[in-house]
Amino acid sequence: MAKPIALVTGAAAGIGAAIAERLAADGYRVCIADRAAGPAEATADAIRKAGGDAFAEALDITDEIAQAALLQRLGELDVLVNNAGIFDVKDFFELTADDFRRMYEINTVAMFTLSRNAATRMAKGARIVNIASRAMLGARHYAHYVSSKAAVVGLTRAMALELAPRGISVNAVAPGVIETQMLKARSDTNLDGLRALQPLGRLGVPEDIARTVAFLAAPEADFITGQILLVDGGRSLGGATGI
Repeated sequence: MAKPIALVTGAAAGIGAAIAERLAADGYRVCIADRAAGPAEATADAIRKAGGDAFAEALDITDEIAQAALLQRLGELDVLVNNAGIFDVKDFFELTADDFRRMYEINTVAMFTLSRNAATRMAKGARIVNIASRAMLGARHYAHYVSSKAAVVGLTRAMALELAPRGISVNAVAPGVIETQMLKARSDTNLDGLRALQPLGRLGVPEDIARTVAFLAAPEADFITGQILLVDGGRSLGGATGI
């Protein structure tokens, strides 16, 4: 019996790599799609050495022609994880319309076009999992990112309704502060301050998000669609003022 196919975007490192590793461990053949071809291949190689089934594909997520070519090569798709995205910090009064356009083009529009095209290759029971962010609740210093992730939430709910007649479920995971490469530049004092804000007393790790995605991708989650699952150690219980 052929293995189910999972496509994970932005999977060369960090959260995306952890998701790919978990899905491979769960028995999927995982396509690791990322602009960084070398790191993507390294992640795929590590999964293969661990006994999983994975392969890398270079992909500019904003290129619809490249999206279509990749989907054509994959054939029928069982799980799509829209993880690729960008983040940067900029003061509100320094933000430009171009900053917003770039953020939306990658974080929201590309997610839509890939999902729309992938859905035509999905059978009943397939899954789409989008990676949103706790920042959707509001935060300082990156209004363009906040609004792009809030748009991901709205898109997830709309897609769930549009694709329900096809038997395809669509959900989103909204991570809080996760220990990835982006945080390594912060001082120990800053990181200690972030931990102090977490009700569970720690920052998240990529595996926390990977486990949640694996749950939503599993057959047992077939009555869940249109939901946004916050995975933030309880931080959202006190509101979001920034990360």
